[in-house]
Amino acid sequence: MNWHVYMIECEDGSIYTGIAVDVLARFSAHVLGRGAKYTRAHKPVRILWQQEYPDRSSASRIEYRIKGLSAKEKRRLASGLLVESFEDLHRHCLGSSI
Repeated sequence: MNWHVYMIECEDGSIYTGIAVDVLARFSAHVLGRGAKYTRAHKPVRILWQQEYPDRSSASRIEYRIKGLSAKEKRRLASGLLVESFEDLHRHCLGSSI
């Protein structure tokens, strides 16, 4: 079963990062107030970015690293401008590039 790392942009401009098997279902849960505590306080607006991984462990490692990025870096990652750093992140966390 494949897992996804995703970023959600919230109404206040903040970015929530999480993992899920079904990103659309998880986003719906966030919107309905049944997701993470963070998204109950920061209304989700849209899925900003998502990337698929072969297992939960890989997704969790990448999620942890992305959560350490600044909001500006997360937006650059979502727009494709942080490609080299993202490939480095993959090598560091997973031992391979994407």
